[in-house]
Order: sequence, then C-alpha cells, then structure tokens
Amino acid sequence: MNSHPTSPASSPPVTDGVPIRLMNKLAILSDAAKYDASCASSGASRRDSLDGRGVGSTEGMGICHSYAPDGRCISLLKVLLTNFCTFDCLYCVNRVSSNVPRARFEIDELVDLVLAFYKRNYIEGLFLSSGIIRDPDYTMEQIVEVARRLREVHDFRGYIHLKTIPEATPELLASAGRYADRLSINVELARSASLETLAPQKEAGGIRRAMAGIRGKLDESRDRSHSGRTAPGFAASGQSTQMIVGADAASDGELLDCSESLYSHYRLKRVYYSAFSPIPDASAALPLAPPDLTREHRLYQADWLMRFYGFAVEEIVAGGENGMLDPALDPKLAWALKHRERFPVDVNQAEREGLLRVPGLGVRGVERILASRRLQRLTLADLGRICGSVSRLRPFVVTRDWRPTSLLDAGGLRAQLLQGSAQLSLFD
Repeated sequence: MNSHPTSPASSPPVTDGVPIRLMNKLAILSDAAKYDASCASSGASRRDSLDGRGVGSTEGMGICHSYAPDGRCISLLKVLLTNFCTFDCLYCVNRVSSNVPRARFEIDELVDLVLAFYKRNYIEGLFLSSGIIRDPDYTMEQIVEVARRLREVHDFRGYIHLKTIPEATPELLASAGRYADRLSINVELARSASLETLAPQKEAGGIRRAMAGIRGKLDESRDRSHSGRTAPGFAASGQSTQMIVGADAASDGELLDCSESLYSHYRLKRVYYSAFSPIPDASAALPLAPPDLTREHRLYQADWLMRFYGFAVEEIVAGGENGMLDPALDPKLAWALKHRERFPVDVNQAEREGLLRVPGLGVRGVERILASRRLQRLTLADLGRICGSVSRLRPFVVTRDWRPTSLLDAGGLRAQLLQGSAQLSLFD
C-alpha cells in the first residue's frame, strides 16, 4: 500500500493575529455599536503595567477614540457582545424586528480580541454594550464575565466601560461596578411618554431606579469607616448616560431639563447627546430625516455652560423659539446678547462669576486673569496673551486701556458677530 505524507492540520486564516471569523464578527458588532456616544473615558483612575505585572494601561497613546479632560487620548475597542436583541425599540437598528446581519461573541473570543488588540497597541481599553439575549439578567451576567476575566484572569489594567442594563438585578449592576471604570445606562428619551411609545419594553422609572442604585454604590465606595478604611472600589469614573436628539418632539429645553435633573439626583459625570439617525425599515412613528447636527453641538455647548459656568437651564433657553436653542449662535453668546445691560465687564474688577459670563472667556482664561490682575492692571494686550485672541472679547470687556467706543444694540452686534463668524468653541 502506498503511503502518503501526512498533511499538517490547517490553521484558520488570520489577519493581524486575529482569526478571520472573529474579524467578521467584529465588523458587524463594532458597526452596531457606533450609535452609542457615551464612551468617553474622562475620569479614569491611572493604572499601568510598567512594573512588569498585568496587562494594559489607562495612560498610554494609541488609536484615538476619546480624550480625557487633561488631553490624554484613550483608545477604546467599542463593540457589542451581540447585536441580537429581544427588545423592539423603534429607534434602534438592532431591534428584534430589524433586518440586519447578526453576530455574537463568545466570552473567550472577546477577551482574546481585547488582549490581542492591546498587545498590538491598537487599543487601551474596552467599551462593551450588548443587545438583550434571552433576558436582561443573562445578558448582564455575560457582560460582567467579560470584565471579570480581563481583570482577574489576565490582570488587565486598561480602561473598561460597561453599558449596564437597567432591568438587570441590582446585584449584577453592583458586580459590574467592581470591574468597570465607568458604568452607563442610557435614558434615550427625555419624555417618558415617548419612551413608552418608541421603546415599549423600557420603563423610565426603572432606568432612574437603576441609576439611583449605582449612585448609592458610588457613595458607599467613597465613605470611610470609623477605622479609616475605604470601601471596595466601584466604577471610579462614575456613571454617564445618553439621550437621542430628534427622535421625538422634545425641545432643547426639555432635554436640558432632563440633564439637569440627572446631574443633580444621580451625580452623573456626563450626559451625551446623540443626533437621531434614520435606520432601515424605520417605523412611521420616527422622523424621516435626521436633525441638523448643529443642534447636537449646541446642546453640548449648553451642557458645558450648566456644568462649569453656573448657568441654569432657564437662562440658556430663555427667549428661544419653542424652547429651542439659537442655531446660529452658541448659547453663551446668545445669552450675552439678550443681556447687554450686563456688559461690558471690567476684567480688573469683576468677580469670577461675572467673568465666566463673558463670551470668549473660558474657565482657564478666567483663572489666569484672576491670578494676573493681582500683580498689575490688565490691558487688552494682556488679555490677548492670556486668551490667545481678543476679537471675541472686545464688545464685552473693559481693560486698563480699552472700552468699547460704540455699544451696538443686540441686533446690530449679532449681525456684526455673524458676519465676522465670531463663534465660540465648546469650551468657551
């Protein structure tokens, strides 16, 4: 009998060290995750493996996906465990009635993928969400197990953000917080009635109760016992949420009112605003076209004013048409034009709160002004060195050598500013 050499066992095709079948899953499940905006990594505690132990870091550089407030770039693998879902939220492309390709990672597959990408310096962390498999508790167990294996089995020290499922038991949400840097639960819609119509399996009260439970665990983790010991760590970067803009008739004022309530009641780190994007085979209950992305941007600017500049919602949206922000001007400048009696502000005498209301002055600029004026009375040139530009400041400030010579009315100043495209950034 003729003998033939034994063929070596064929290995599955790979790319970048990852099997093709996993890359195919990744293509589906990373695309399915793109609609979730709440994945910034700001506030992560600093951990690294420079001592030769563990895997990962929250400090290095890699592919840019999100930025911390101090400028550090945190690259995240943003993915779903599965895009199959038993829920039928009409605004979601992954709803049970949606006709899209489906995929699901096994726990070990996703863990191996995270580690492989980290070792190639593609990522420094993981943002993990999922459709609902079987039921909320089963799904949450799977999500938590991915994080547990990364932390406990592989000593992964990078950033982990878990999207939690409010219908899951509080014990599972507590487990998630032991392994994640940040947790998030999406409110989705500011109006409870809209949630009932567009997402019938979700309940606004249940979402708030889950947020309250996470806040309770966050508070516990910061308490010290009488012995001085701190409680076990829990989601050091806090919790965040996302609201969809333009999927229902909620005004900007309603969205900001909801955000203000969430910040005050649950101490959220961030509320993210995501412009509604029409999906295939959409329900007739949804808009046919997405909102102007300027609206999303203005909401972020208004949110910044609420969090860092001391503005109340009623100040930001006052005078707007039907509770909407002015699309042509950023909300800080729009407020200043409605209150010309408050300007110009003397930068050498005004309190910090007054300076923060000046269009063109950011928080850092105000702090530098307060420090510099202790040594000398500031001129317009000094402001230019502190802020980088004075073009936006001129109509609103008085310095040692400058006072606006002609105070235009709000309408005239608005036209002049729009003509000169004197717009503020998100951080001004």
